[in-house]
Amino acid sequence: MDHIRNFCIIAHIDHGKSTLADRLLMKTGTVSERDFQNQVLDDMDLERERGITIKSHAIQMVHYHEGKKYALNLIDTPGHVDFSYEVSRSIAACEGALLVVDATQGIQAQTISVLYQAIENNLEIIPVLNKMDSESAMPEDVKDQIVDLIGCERDSILEASGKTGQGIDEVLEAIINRVPAPKGDPGAPLQALIFDSVFNNFRGIYAYFRIFNGTIRKGELVKFFNTKKEYNADEIGVLALKNEPRDVLSAGDVGYIISGIKASKEVKVGDTVTTVANPCDKPISGFEDVKPMVFAGIYPVDADDYEDLRASIEKLQLNDASLTFIPESSAALGFGFRCGFLGLLHMEIIQERLDREFDMDVITTVPNVSYKVVTNKGELIDVHNPSGLPESNYIERIEEPYIVAQVISQSEYVGSIMKLCLDKRGILKSQVYLTSNRVELTFEMPLAEIVFDFYDKLKSISKGYASFDYHPLDYKKADLVRLDILLNGEMVDALSTLIHRDNAYDFGRRMVEKLKELIPRQQFDIAIQAAIGAKVIARETVKAVRKDVTAKCYGGDISRKRKLLEKQKKGKKRMRQVGNVEIPQTAFLAVLKLD
Repeated sequence: MDHIRNFCIIAHIDHGKSTLADRLLMKTGTVSERDFQNQVLDDMDLERERGITIKSHAIQMVHYHEGKKYALNLIDTPGHVDFSYEVSRSIAACEGALLVVDATQGIQAQTISVLYQAIENNLEIIPVLNKMDSESAMPEDVKDQIVDLIGCERDSILEASGKTGQGIDEVLEAIINRVPAPKGDPGAPLQALIFDSVFNNFRGIYAYFRIFNGTIRKGELVKFFNTKKEYNADEIGVLALKNEPRDVLSAGDVGYIISGIKASKEVKVGDTVTTVANPCDKPISGFEDVKPMVFAGIYPVDADDYEDLRASIEKLQLNDASLTFIPESSAALGFGFRCGFLGLLHMEIIQERLDREFDMDVITTVPNVSYKVVTNKGELIDVHNPSGLPESNYIERIEEPYIVAQVISQSEYVGSIMKLCLDKRGILKSQVYLTSNRVELTFEMPLAEIVFDFYDKLKSISKGYASFDYHPLDYKKADLVRLDILLNGEMVDALSTLIHRDNAYDFGRRMVEKLKELIPRQQFDIAIQAAIGAKVIARETVKAVRKDVTAKCYGGDISRKRKLLEKQKKGKKRMRQVGNVEIPQTAFLAVLKLD
């Protein structure tokens, strides 16, 4: 165990985690020149296209130092706030962390939030200044920021460059010398924490685990603590670039187990694996359950694909434990699922993965957050969906979730950032100057206000310099109303939104104007209305496509023309009663793009 080191790489988005991981893999010879490609651990097409890490990736490197052989288990983590759950799981499986800070940008919001997570888990922090080869690097300024933040010795900050390979030897040496070896007793009953899992069509579920105590052997009968299911360990091994089978793994090791499990419900991330012959008394305290921030309905375009969609979401959930879902139905869209996501990027990625990995065509409804409703009988109801809101005469108050938002930016953008946050019903809590030109602003804001386009607007007004991070606070009373969209008097439940009363008229007005552009003309007039309860606040009409029925009457008596027009009018009226209006998918998406 003295020769094992478990560590992860944590940083803000785009500070060069994956590039640094590439250099470590090349230096230790884990990846050959022939197999090498940039961001070698990002194996999903989506990750390569967008240039972001979506999944944590575990890999074992072998390194010789002063004549001794060391096994270094690295977990590369995502940087985006929507994938923070991945980071928390990686941190739970490690003893040390490389805190990577971009020498050209300095410390940003997620650097701080991820660092606090690592400190809470008592990890040894090794600060690394990355991108030292860049002309715009400011090493002395950024070192000051790091010393202020974690109170380390200035000499202990390593200078490196993932691009050129500068300083990589020092990083490997620091990992061996500074990260503590794992503690644990190989002779105790087996306790292994599952921190990730993937589905393989041929071999079932691969569960990735970190052993804290005990030893596991190939072919042994093991038990999953939470689900109480027992399996044979058909294959165990370590995670190199290709999985490498082993006969025995013991305390401190990170590896995988294949036991032919087909049902995704049977593997839960955060569960403990133990042996049937000599079980442990209690599970390892894993990570807390994830709290979704944004909810949206996902429905199959073809109703027959409902069961396939369920299977696809279950398999995705194995690989992404922060996705939650429950079945629901909608009058407009049929049967589908109400899914909980950590943010809008997370939702977009899941939709993309359903399409690419499982070939599922889906419709996604307007994302919203969950509210708590207190009825006048004193009952508390959780509402994830505007159509689940009770009638207004039964509601005593509605409470909406608030968050603490931290924005770090350059001081010249403070005015416009404050205006944006105050327009979104934010309350300024504090303003701290980290250096002479970097400010940390802390706001309390309703989560619903940041769901749509807050992050995009923040980036554009700060020319990309502001970084944003948030964590949930609690629920507060709010003056909210349900805004319904009616087509020919019929409510379209998938377009309903819960919105603050002050913004309702404006939003309803824009919504009906947008729908008028998107809904194709029919043989009859379509009335598009926005309503709060029984009160219509905005209306647009899509005019009917009409045939000129009086074309054959030239001259003559007007009553002849009138008779033909009346006849047409009756036909249109009857058509309107039986006709139904198809809403194109673009209409659901357009609501997200309303600005």
